[in-house]
Amino acid sequence: MTQPAIELSPDARKEIAEALNQSVAETAVTTMLAQNFHWNVTGMAFGELHRLFQEIYEDHFQAQDDLAERIRALNVHAEGQLAGMLQRSKVKEHDGHQSDREMVEILMRAQETIAATLGGLGELAAGHGDTLTEDLAIERGRTHEKFAWMLRAHLG
Repeated sequence: MTQPAIELSPDARKEIAEALNQSVAETAVTTMLAQNFHWNVTGMAFGELHRLFQEIYEDHFQAQDDLAERIRALNVHAEGQLAGMLQRSKVKEHDGHQSDREMVEILMRAQETIAATLGGLGELAAGHGDTLTEDLAIERGRTHEKFAWMLRAHLG
């Protein structure tokens, strides 16, 4: 049965918010990763990758806000410090000195990581009757899987 966010138990809200904060952290790190690669990509596929990386970071910037606002709807604090996000995230930073192919591979793995995290979030939310968070997780997970597919297509 669907429950409004505020009617979930405090433990459920805390558990769901923790998974949401994990999703925000991985999305934030991947946002900067895509922007870094956007700035630094070179090679024969420069134009296409430059545009794709921009599409990714613009999407992810909005997604961070959507995920964090859901945390606040649960009446829990949204992690807002970069240091905390970097520590929490399974996606790691890179310095932008990679080849275009390496950038695509790194960003593809980041998309797969976030999609998996969001899949877990969706299952957790569903288990607590939080269908609105489940829906957000599913929607975002599909987006990250699409970006992973688009990046994978560049690798042949």
